[in-house]
Amino acid sequence: MSTSPRNPFAAHDPYAAATSTATATPATTVAAGPAAAAAGPGAPAALVIDVSEADFEQQVLERSLDVPVLLDCWAPWCGPCRSLGPILERLAQAYGGRFVLAKINTDEAPNLSAALRIRSIPLVVLFAGGRPVDQFVGALPEGQIRQFLDKHLDQFAPQASPLDELRQAAAAALAEGHADEAEQLLQEALAIDPAHAETRLDLAERQIARGELDTAAELLARVAPEARAERHAALEKRIEMARHKPAGDPVQLRARIGANAKDFEARFGLAALLAHDGDFDAAFEQLLEVVLRDKGEQREAARQKLVEWFAICPDAEAVSRGRRYLGMYLN
Repeated sequence: MSTSPRNPFAAHDPYAAATSTATATPATTVAAGPAAAAAGPGAPAALVIDVSEADFEQQVLERSLDVPVLLDCWAPWCGPCRSLGPILERLAQAYGGRFVLAKINTDEAPNLSAALRIRSIPLVVLFAGGRPVDQFVGALPEGQIRQFLDKHLDQFAPQASPLDELRQAAAAALAEGHADEAEQLLQEALAIDPAHAETRLDLAERQIARGELDTAAELLARVAPEARAERHAALEKRIEMARHKPAGDPVQLRARIGANAKDFEARFGLAALLAHDGDFDAAFEQLLEVVLRDKGEQREAARQKLVEWFAICPDAEAVSRGRRYLGMYLN
């Protein structure tokens, strides 16, 4: 990265005060040369995001002024990275917004890797207040990562408002399978602040899950334009997908695939039907088969479709698994 005024590392060494507080497991040394893999965008709730050199300052440094950002420095060829990534993504969901997980492919960010002085990966750095506060190297067990997070996150946790408490209670109810209770809690939260964008998005997501597409669209339309971001766009795309069922018979498409595993037209068609029905995990499997079996245009088309659907899939585990296999297959 250059040392122009926009370089966030030009004025000072961001790692001068960052010391590791955890004992790392053996890490993988960074090798020279780019890799072919490209991970998909973050989860719909924006708790997991992909960053690049171009948006690192905005997505990591500036965002960490509002909420701690955990930066996962990884590469597709790195075995420990593949083990650590799903753990970090699961923790991002489990901590419910107390931090944002930002993932950067070091093979695609050589200038930033040099600026960060990355010597081995996986490297995980916690940013808060626009600067790094701590880091660890290697694929630590989940328990140690929780200790690392808890040590720092408590001091950055803001006092929860009644609206935040209701949203948190709704998320807990939904996780336990109580969708009706979750929706009632969200309605109570919206009554406190009818203009609160995230609460509207939470409710819209519940309406989409129940097939109430018009109600969900109305909720999205009433979100202030300046408050609309990635999640708002993802929910709009899910509504659009739900309203337009693709053509094709899944039974016939599966028969075609059974007769010819490289019938990519059938795989794309079946994937579209599965995604429309909300079974993104199975849809991802069909597209990943295309990525695995083709080396040309069909592979790239499948990759692009996966990236598009990763952004709108509500199943964080399915996205994590799909992203992981996409990285492996493209490597």
